[in-house]
Amino acid sequence: MQTATNPVVRQRSRKRPRQLFCPAHPEQRIIGDGRRYLLHLLTPEELRQRGMADKRARLVIQSYPVLVLHNEWLEELHCPTCGLSRWCHVVRREDSSFAVRWAPRELWEQVAHVDPLVPNPSVGEFTRRQARAGGRRRDGGRLFDPGVQGGQQRG
Repeated sequence: MQTATNPVVRQRSRKRPRQLFCPAHPEQRIIGDGRRYLLHLLTPEELRQRGMADKRARLVIQSYPVLVLHNEWLEELHCPTCGLSRWCHVVRREDSSFAVRWAPRELWEQVAHVDPLVPNPSVGEFTRRQARAGGRRRDGGRLFDPGVQGGQQRG
């Protein structure tokens, strides 16, 4: 109940956007589509690389044969300055900030059932060829080319 001496105070917490910055351009914010691939650890050595003591790392792996890291993942992020979308290794720190670096090939081995270099087996060969064509016409020109209209040069 609200009175003149005791107003009801609501705490409105809005979710802040993630502050992710491009590794090549530290001043440029990068954006992602939200698709994340969490990392899975299978050996005590992987835990030791992340700062855990040897004895504790062995105990954790014995208890949980596959340990899913919820504070590290791979995500495809787009940098407007680079003009590229690249896969990045994102680590959420204790203070809720993020560390972003380009994802090395070895990290894909720690993601369950995903390999970006192997094509999806459920996609047919015709569909794969059409997707790789990249919007090209039969005469070799590009679709939506501003300098070419109907296959003829403007003049």
